Amino acid sequence: MPLSEHEQRLLDQIEQALYAEDPKWANTVRISDPRSHYKRRLIKASIGFALGVVIMMVGVVIQMIPLGVGGFVVMLAACLWGLSSWKRMNGFGDSGSAQGAPVPGSKGAKKSRGSFMERMEERWRRRHDDR
Repeated sequence: MPLSEHEQRLLDQIEQALYAEDPKWANTVRISDPRSHYKRRLIKASIGFALGVVIMMVGVVIQMIPLGVGGFVVMLAACLWGLSSWKRMNGFGDSGSAQGAPVPGSKGAKKSRGSFMERMEERWRRRHDDR
């Protein structure tokens, strides 16, 4: 839904005030894309996973169990960090816009899901319509 002219003017005024107050911060915010941040995190997680593999293999080769377990823990942490970054980058994270949206191909893909009571009422209606 587009903004009205008045809202657009107010937004422009706020933006100009921010640029005037702190141009360095405004430039950083304007240029930065959240997806690039998550891509960097994903690359760091991949490097962490590779490092965990190396640590685990060194622990196995020199038969030092705690080192091998530590490498596995590093791998696991890197996987979880990378997966959370990937999900957020693709809009399925905590602050993503796709949260709560139905998965394509599922039964509810055509309409957005409502509250629990609305879904139950819809099921009730469908059950009685099928008879």
